[in-house]
Amino acid sequence: MAGLGVLSLVAAWVLADGAFAQDAASTNSAKPRRERRKSLAEMYDQYDADKDGRVTAEELQNPGMMLMLDLDRNGFVTRREASEAFTSIGVERRWAKPEKGAAGVKDGEAKGEALAESLKPVSPVGVGVGRRVPSVRVKAVDGRKVDLGSKPKGLGRVIAVTSSSCPVSRKFAPGLGRLEAAWAGKGVEFVYVGALPVDSAASLKELASEAGWKGAVIRDADEAVGAELGLRTTAEVLVVDAAGTLVYRGAVSDQYGVGYARAEARQRPLEAALAALEQGLKPTLAATTAPGCVLERKESRVPLLGLGEKAKVTYHGRVSRLIQTHCGECHFDGGVGPFSLETYEAVVGHAGMIRKQVEKGQMPPWFSAPLPGEVHGKWANDRTMPEEDRRDLLAWLAGDRAEGKAAEAPLPIRRETEWAIGKPDAVYALPNPVKIPAEGVMAYEYSFIDTDQTEERWIQSLEIRPTVAAAVHHVLVWVVPPGGKKGRGEATADEISGFFAAYVPGNSHRVFPEGFGKALPAGATLKFQIHYTPFGKATNDQTRIAFRFSKEKPQHAVHVVGIANPGIRIPAGASNHEEWAALPVPREARILSFLPHMHVRGKAFRYEVMTPGGESQVVLDVPRFDFNWQLVYQWAEPLRIERGSRLRATAWFDNSAGNPANPDPAKNVRWGNQTFEEMMIGYLEYYLPGEG
Repeated sequence: MAGLGVLSLVAAWVLADGAFAQDAASTNSAKPRRERRKSLAEMYDQYDADKDGRVTAEELQNPGMMLMLDLDRNGFVTRREASEAFTSIGVERRWAKPEKGAAGVKDGEAKGEALAESLKPVSPVGVGVGRRVPSVRVKAVDGRKVDLGSKPKGLGRVIAVTSSSCPVSRKFAPGLGRLEAAWAGKGVEFVYVGALPVDSAASLKELASEAGWKGAVIRDADEAVGAELGLRTTAEVLVVDAAGTLVYRGAVSDQYGVGYARAEARQRPLEAALAALEQGLKPTLAATTAPGCVLERKESRVPLLGLGEKAKVTYHGRVSRLIQTHCGECHFDGGVGPFSLETYEAVVGHAGMIRKQVEKGQMPPWFSAPLPGEVHGKWANDRTMPEEDRRDLLAWLAGDRAEGKAAEAPLPIRRETEWAIGKPDAVYALPNPVKIPAEGVMAYEYSFIDTDQTEERWIQSLEIRPTVAAAVHHVLVWVVPPGGKKGRGEATADEISGFFAAYVPGNSHRVFPEGFGKALPAGATLKFQIHYTPFGKATNDQTRIAFRFSKEKPQHAVHVVGIANPGIRIPAGASNHEEWAALPVPREARILSFLPHMHVRGKAFRYEVMTPGGESQVVLDVPRFDFNWQLVYQWAEPLRIERGSRLRATAWFDNSAGNPANPDPAKNVRWGNQTFEEMMIGYLEYYLPGEG
């Protein structure tokens, strides 16, 4: 069966035909079923050029659609096959009322699947990355005095949690010894924390001797170290930079985990973090889980590496790290943020606006609402500011805004290049600068760039950068294979079928997980659709796209599909109008991320999964959609969707005078490219297990 993207293309084909598709998934639909069937017959006759009751690949002129429609793989499509395929698209009036239950399941939870546990990316802000490590003074088993919160004397420090009795951490012990030896000459010190009180000092000394450790070994007999650092498992490592800031927290590698062992590691995040430390950069992967023996404590005084209750909050000691962690991605000189927040003076100067936006929950931008039973760590890129960070920042802004000691400041963020993904392997720019007037509305700009790749390449990361960010609202890029059509008029079909790369507020680059990538065919052409928004100054823009290529073909190919309803009709004055669309899942799939897309009337967005058994579950709820921050929500662990399920996207629109961004409350609004029109697309990234 074809991938989800082909299904969405067929959905677009169906929905694009007026009589059959008009309001197919709209709450206002009143079209009789026989009229929709008649339109389907007319479409079939349109493609059946020789009227023999068989649509061939030559007649259809769309290999992807042919793959989806030709159910029996005999080289042609009958009327019955077309009808079955279109029925599977889900253009019925509405689903039955969902029942409670679990629809999507995480990898490893399905019945019969292995229960082995490997590392998974998690949001770094949820585990203390970016914070200063508190002072923890202890004595090592050999009598050495150690302060885990002191500034490292060299490049940095690795705090490795371990145990002489936990089988997972014991397996990592020799490798840690080799890493310690390799990095000792580069100024990285290693400290080992035996976190299980049951482990004796003698057993830890023996483990250190066998593994070749030279660094201090601490027995956390009273669990005080674990409480101060919020230690989670006996296989966790913490990387601290020269200023005492935590820059990585997670697993050593994926060579060992709960219930499995590999001959070699596929992912080595600790080594990658140390390499970034050596270059003065932040690790690309800053936090993961660390499968090992779970640590439980009666209490954790500072579970996420914070300050003691009596410590004074100062800019250098605390607030500067909060700003780097939660604001530094955008608010730097040349960044997408409207102003820089890289200095004490800049933060104080913008204190009023920072305070307002943080109190409102607008900053940092993250709009996913917690679902019942949801735990932190579901989203790998969760920007939610932990409550203790929010409390300390607002208290400092409302107080005396003490600067503190400069010696306590974090290291400045170093950016290796202008590209967030690092030095690209290839960069492609629009062939000519685009003139942008000072005011008015611009039609979408389409440009085509021929790549110079003579063989298929796999994209490991990509980034889109306008030269004038203030003038660009969003960019979509598609790949046109050699010989493919380069028309400008298929925007709706292109958008519904997905995209190759995207630039929207809050999302300018994409780094794929280890083992994942997107294929760039040899000789391909990049098709750009750019939405320019004049901002009061005439200027020129020459947007670019950059790629970093994988050295080898990845294990999984990443696809994108849009769950869309081009038949939307939003009545004038409606303040809470609902529209929806559905997409069937013809084979088992794994979802990597969601990206809801609407325009300025967009109010809320929701994704749901319904299993073949009729159970349903909300998997992403965005009750406050913000057109200015259209975020990608990346699963920390891919969401498994079983074959025969349906994915449903529901959107709510505010077309009333109460919406200050509404261009015209008196207008009935339909689908369109411009911001004064509307769209309803629920994008998702996915891969197909066993696709090959």
